[in-house]
Amino acid sequence: MGLLEQIKNKGLVLDGAMSYELEKQGVDTNNKLWTATALIDQLSKVYQAHWDYFEAGADLVITDTYQANIQAYTKAGYTEQEGQKFIANAVKIAKKARANFEKKTGKHNYVAGTIGSYGAYLADGNEYRGEYDLSKNDYLNFHLPRLKAVLNEEPDLLAIETQPKLDEPTVLLNWLKENESNVPVYVSFTLEDTNHISDGTPIEKVAKVISQYKQVIAVGINCVKPDLVTSALTNFARSSNLPLVVYPNLGAVYDPEIKQWKEFTEEYDFSKLADEWYKTGARLIGGCCTTGPKQIKEISTYFAKL
Repeated sequence: MGLLEQIKNKGLVLDGAMSYELEKQGVDTNNKLWTATALIDQLSKVYQAHWDYFEAGADLVITDTYQANIQAYTKAGYTEQEGQKFIANAVKIAKKARANFEKKTGKHNYVAGTIGSYGAYLADGNEYRGEYDLSKNDYLNFHLPRLKAVLNEEPDLLAIETQPKLDEPTVLLNWLKENESNVPVYVSFTLEDTNHISDGTPIEKVAKVISQYKQVIAVGINCVKPDLVTSALTNFARSSNLPLVVYPNLGAVYDPEIKQWKEFTEEYDFSKLADEWYKTGARLIGGCCTTGPKQIKEISTYFAKL
């Protein structure tokens, strides 16, 4: 059963936070490269992160390229060629973990090449606000070096994720339509509230626009509080027939000054949440920042019962 058939037939369990797994292994992510710092000289820890999520039941892992872009690496003192190599290695190491896991277990999983927003590059929490305005050419100049590096390594799909604005992913989708029209894509947004994405655009408008692109296989939200998910997904479902994608955080609030998630006390049962979200139309379900293998195991336990 292929990727699209599996989504349509049952759905996929996504992975959890790369940052959680890397920090657990001692990687210092408190810098502007964040998790992308591990691609420089700690690839074995990125491999282990993917492996841990496969073992927890993830059917799809997301590459460590969310904040890995050429501009960030050159600012950190690396050459463009080195940045290209780091990004390519992120896809290679995820595919290596997938291949080795399949060799061991017989289960075939998937790899999504992730493309984070320009707001993530700013490293000031702007992926949750969208307080920037770029032209089409500015967006392409920023995104294409990473996007092409990721595509060259042939992931199973692209994840245009943690998007606070509508114009940014549409620029990428228009480019993909003209240049890489056979690559499956999902698009996920951050939220201002249950009716709007982070820059204030109504969810129903977002869903209608994104659904016009034939290569988009799912649309939804990520890195939002679990309490917002069901209502927001319902709004997406009103204006789109696409499968929905959701992978929230654990309810924490990000502090861009210290580049850490503030402490939180909420506890969530992701097996129960997965049931609620699945009934709303979600077919790709996982976790984002502050989640780990525990939450992914809870989701996979639910999927096993379907």
